[in-house]
Amino acid sequence: MNPNLTNRWGNRLILGATVLAAIAWVAPLLWVLALSFKPNELLAQRTDILFAPPYTLKNYSDILGTSMVFRWIANSCVVAFGQTVLVLLLSSLAGYGFARTEFPGKTWIYRLVLAGLAVPQTAVVIPLHRMFADWGLHNSYPGLILPGLAAPFGVFLMTQYFKAIPRDLEEAALLDNASRWTVFTRVILPLSLPVQATLGIVTFLSAWNDYLWPLISATRQANYTLTLGLAATQTNFAQSEGLGFLMAQAVFAAVPVLVLYVFFQQYIVAAVAGTKVR
Repeated sequence: MNPNLTNRWGNRLILGATVLAAIAWVAPLLWVLALSFKPNELLAQRTDILFAPPYTLKNYSDILGTSMVFRWIANSCVVAFGQTVLVLLLSSLAGYGFARTEFPGKTWIYRLVLAGLAVPQTAVVIPLHRMFADWGLHNSYPGLILPGLAAPFGVFLMTQYFKAIPRDLEEAALLDNASRWTVFTRVILPLSLPVQATLGIVTFLSAWNDYLWPLISATRQANYTLTLGLAATQTNFAQSEGLGFLMAQAVFAAVPVLVLYVFFQQYIVAAVAGTKVR
């Protein structure tokens, strides 16, 4: 068989599979978006008229009309950004320590950190709840942020990335009488921006979308995150407002995440490709 013909058919099959995967991924999102603009009384009768008028913004106005919604947005921003910054700081320091320094028990400590990847969140919820209750940290920003700082994946990711950086760069800086801290901040950290951006986005998304721990830790409405607050409003609106309102909730909660992805997409691609963003 002609190799060129084989390659051509192979490329077509890959393209076709990619298109089908894209459709399967995008179609549910379009369905959610379309339903969020439909009148609920119309959806109560039929849901097969997604892209036909009439449309309405009432579902979104109902969300914005919730008195605490902007407080919930602020809470989510504080928790997500706080968790992201601290995870990046701790993971970078720990990763550099495991990758470049020698100390007693390093191998076993690193294995113990990696063992945390096998522990599900639900397994530690009750101990965390008891501990945070004893410390009086429930219904507070520290109470929402601190559990997310246990990030074994972040430590693993940064350790592996630092190991791949040539030691020659550090040795040259050390020969110029640079301290270990200067080498870390002036040489290593700038080279690790792509992987830090990737870890930051993963951490931010996890913190923004987290529901289980805020449900346990935030018992006052003023301390809800956006995800928890919107879920709580379903009790009041789901039956009276209907499917369109629930879909508008999903869109409203996803918009900040989508905006973040659009702005930092280049860093994700660069980290996956193993190249430095210039």
